[in-house]
Parts: sequence; structure tokens; C-alpha cells
Amino acid sequence: MTNFITNLFRSDKKLTVDEFIVKKTITSFFLLFVFFAACVWSWKWARRQPSENGSRADIHAPLRKVLNTNEIIFSKIFSSNHLTKTYPSSAAVKKVRPNGNIGMSNNLDTAAWKMYVIKTNGDTLALDISDIKKLPRTDVTFNFKCIEGWNQITHWAGVRFSDFIKAYGLNGEASMKYVGLTTPDKQYYVGIDMASALHPQTILCYELNGRPLPLREGYPLRLIIPVKYGIKHLKRIGTIYFANNRPPDYWAERGYDYYSGL
Repeated sequence: MTNFITNLFRSDKKLTVDEFIVKKTITSFFLLFVFFAACVWSWKWARRQPSENGSRADIHAPLRKVLNTNEIIFSKIFSSNHLTKTYPSSAAVKKVRPNGNIGMSNNLDTAAWKMYVIKTNGDTLALDISDIKKLPRTDVTFNFKCIEGWNQITHWAGVRFSDFIKAYGLNGEASMKYVGLTTPDKQYYVGIDMASALHPQTILCYELNGRPLPLREGYPLRLIIPVKYGIKHLKRIGTIYFANNRPPDYWAERGYDYYSGL
């Protein structure tokens, strides 16, 4: 057998059709074995590397660097002219599946709810839902995608985040790199790159299927940002603030992609 294989790979040997097929098959299996071995070695090597922040809560540093590189690439090609595909409102599901309930504490006094917007000069705006609803209304029907692997066409309405920024004189704040949002109980929080926050389809949302948001969907006000996965669509906004450094992000701290773009 050894001599047979050796003869197959002699450069001066003229092969029959059957011998040529055998040679190609052996070569293919060898390359497949090398590829598989390289994948196993790479996986074991990555598993041995420390996590980015030294904690098992985060993914290992090489994988985090890949995610960060992806963010740099996709943020460079991101454009407000590239819109998420939309659908007629009639295509929206009637029974919307909630994507998590972290930050949805049951002791919220909805009548006393306010959204606090922290300005860079230290001032804080305290706004109620009427301050939001007096701005121009817009709606978006799109395919909401969850990192758990499911998706639904859903119909939402509210105020463009970019219109909100202009109406309340926050253009200076919007020149910063990021916006951070937290729930009133501080249990859930996200960081959003400013370009995505100002995208024309990003809204401060107060309606689902033409009715006020249900409690489990973030009543009275939530973020809808179609260019991101569901983990970025923070429910029940309590505080908004602005920063040039990445704000804390609940799922990024647990190893998920910070950018989470689509």
C-alpha cells in the first residue's frame, strides 16, 4: 500500500484515470484532515486565552477583538440612507413576542413616570410622555430580529430620535460618539453608536399596533432601532445620556457583540 501511494505522487509517473481519481481523493482527505486539525487547534488556543476584562463573564480576547474589528468595518460603511426593509402595517403580527423582561420591575408608578435626559453641561431634562407625543409622529413596520434566533414583522409608532434631539436642543450632545439608555430601575442598560441612534428609522416608541405599548413591551416609552438586534431595543426608558466613550451595555458585559448591527 505504501509503495502504491508513493508511486501515485511521483512527478514522473503517468497516471491512469483510476489512479488519478485515487490521487485526488487522497489529497482531498488529507487537506480536509489538516483543515479540521487547524480548526480544533484554533478553538483550543482561543479557549486558553484570557477574557478581555479578566472575567469569565466576557468572551475570550481574540474573539472580542474580532467583534470589535467587525464594528469598525461596519460603522465605516454605515449610512443613514440605507434603510431597513419595511412592510405594510397589515403584515404585522397581532401577538407580539416580547424579547426579555430585564428592567421591567412591577413596582413602576406609570402615572409618575418621567424620562431624564442628562445634558453635557450637567443640566437634566425631566420629560413626561406628553412632552414626547407633542412631537411629529412616525411609524415603522419591520422585521424585528432577536439574537435567540426568532423574528417577527412588527408595527411600532413614536417620535424619531433625531427629531427629539432637534426639538430639545441636543445637537451638541448628538455630536458625541455614543448615547446610553437605562431603565428606571437601572437593571437594564444599552450603549448605542450615535450614527445608529440618529438613523431615520430609530424612534422613541409609545405605540404598538396602533395602541399604547403594553407593560411587557416597555410602557410608556421604549427604543425601537431597526438597524440593531433586539438586545439594543431598550424597554421603558428611564435615563438617556451621551458620551464619547462606550457606555455600559448589559449584554456586551456578558460576552455579546457591543455593536449588534444588522
